Amino acid sequence: MMKMMRAVVFVMLAALCLAAQEKETTPQETTPQLKTFTVIRAGTLIDGKSDSPRRDQVIVIRGNRIDSVSDAASAKIPSGSTVIDLSRATVLPGLIDSHTHIFLQGEDPNEGGYDVNLLKYPASFRAARATVSARRALEQGFTTLRDVETEGAGYGDVGIKEAIEGGYIPGPRLFVSTRAISTTGGYPLEGYAPELTLPKGAQLIDGPVEARKAAREQLDNGADWIKVYMTHRSWVGKNGELVAQPTLTLEELKAIVDETHGWGKKVACHAYTGIGLQRALDGGCDSIEHGLVLGDAQVAQMVKQGTWYCPTIAVYYTDWAPPDTPAGQRDRLRASVHEESFKKAMKAGVKIVFGTDIGGIPWTQPIAQEFPRMVDFGMSPMDAIRSATTRAAEMLDSSGQIGVIAIGAYADVIAVPGDPLRDIKELGNVQFVMKDGKVFKDDVHKK
Repeated sequence: MMKMMRAVVFVMLAALCLAAQEKETTPQETTPQLKTFTVIRAGTLIDGKSDSPRRDQVIVIRGNRIDSVSDAASAKIPSGSTVIDLSRATVLPGLIDSHTHIFLQGEDPNEGGYDVNLLKYPASFRAARATVSARRALEQGFTTLRDVETEGAGYGDVGIKEAIEGGYIPGPRLFVSTRAISTTGGYPLEGYAPELTLPKGAQLIDGPVEARKAAREQLDNGADWIKVYMTHRSWVGKNGELVAQPTLTLEELKAIVDETHGWGKKVACHAYTGIGLQRALDGGCDSIEHGLVLGDAQVAQMVKQGTWYCPTIAVYYTDWAPPDTPAGQRDRLRASVHEESFKKAMKAGVKIVFGTDIGGIPWTQPIAQEFPRMVDFGMSPMDAIRSATTRAAEMLDSSGQIGVIAIGAYADVIAVPGDPLRDIKELGNVQFVMKDGKVFKDDVHKK
């Protein structure tokens, strides 16, 4: 019996040794993975940080990172490199949209408005459409999105982010905000029979304790940012001014900000005007979303505190109600006061980032439509580009990693045929997209 047991033990040990030996000699584990080189020849390079473009540049990419950027005349091209000729194009860093909703598909009243997103479509269907939205953003050269709430789709944005990072689906880098936070009476769905319990587009809280708990829940479930709604409905006041309903109290917001900052994360505040916007600033929000009416003192406070401003201009020029209705008068007022606030903030030196609120407008519309609005309101084309590259990267605590063509940055590279410094609308004609060192789109070399 003892001999038999020893034999069995010997056979088991021999099998384990053989398995270990086989594992040790597996090629992918014993052979170092050599990162391949890709070389981009750029006719004109706008790198996201320089004050002016550079001509005839060579970008050397090793794996998914930029290895060098140099003049073509002195560039050293590694042997065996894959060369991509963009010598007739303008090359830029991958763009960043700092305000999107991949789970929202527009709010056309003829198709059911906002409510149909939550009431009709199952989570799987919404996730499938969010996947398409993410791909559409990447096709247009937006290699990074800050997606500021799922509009009733829970933590679906975390799943989409994981699927992109895992290589299962194509899409931009995502900074996600999950459910967002507002108060009772501060977010749709609304206007139904009071005896019905309906889903809400955000997580609703009342009181500092619930506010802190909601922030903890969202952070624990993968939120990169926390999104709060500091105002809700807006209308034209008795004196012709824009009025917005405030939501969170200062104490509620401070609890959220304190908790979020303790996790090393930031808080984005939807705020139109008035008391709600002032509470957002006093409560320590890191970014103001929309900011339709900014007073002089509020602008000064934003500059002092370093508060970011994500105005989302273009969305307020869509779907206006008839001009002789209260809603139509509100729509037109929102656009006019917004222009004034944007110009005031820009002149004062408020840190402005590019954001569209796409999802609020259909994903079939071009994301780059925001650029001409910014330029029409007085921003230089180079500053508009920076708002979607290096400045947005700074807000996302990713300076040097995204939004720039520089050594050590991720190889997120796009190209347009013309000169966006002469015509900013060129950014709506992206023909080449590389994300993380991999070519996703190449219309330049199509035959």
